[in-house]
Amino acid sequence: MAEKPVMVVGLDDSEHSFYALEWTLEHFFGASSPLFKLLIVHAKPAATSAIGLAGPGGADVLPYVEADLRKISSRVAQKAKQICSAKSVNDVVVEVVEGDARSVLCDAVEKHHASMLVVGSHGYGVLKRTVLGSVSDYCAHHAHCSVMIVKRPKVKA
Repeated sequence: MAEKPVMVVGLDDSEHSFYALEWTLEHFFGASSPLFKLLIVHAKPAATSAIGLAGPGGADVLPYVEADLRKISSRVAQKAKQICSAKSVNDVVVEVVEGDARSVLCDAVEKHHASMLVVGSHGYGVLKRTVLGSVSDYCAHHAHCSVMIVKRPKVKA
C-alpha cells in the first residue's frame, strides 16, 4: 500500500492555532483510517530575535529569554499532544524547530514532502498584518503544497 500523504499543522502559542489544530483533527482525522500522516510543527523564535535590538545589557537577559522560549515551546508541544490524544489521534509527530515561523513551516513542507499545510489565522487587520507580516499569507504564496487557513468563527455579541 502506498504511504499516506503528510499534513503539516503549524502551531504557535495562540488560541487561533489550537483552534485550527482541533478543527483539522475533527475534519480530517475522525475516521478510523485517516487519509494523512500528521506532523505538528512549532517554530520557536531564536532568543536573539525575540530580544531584537535590546542595546547594552541585552546579552545579560539572553539566557532567561532562551529558557522562557523553551518553556513556551514545551508547553505548546504538550498541549498539542493532549489535544490529539483527547481526539484519539495517537499517530502524530510534534516537532519544535528554531527559526522564523514562515521559513520553518515552508521548510517542513519541503522536508516531509507534505501535501497540505494547515495554519490558523489571527484575524489581524491590514495595518497589523503589514507591520507584523502574516505567516499564513507568506505560506500561502511560498509553500509547495496546498495551504488551508483555518479561521475561528466570529462570536456574535
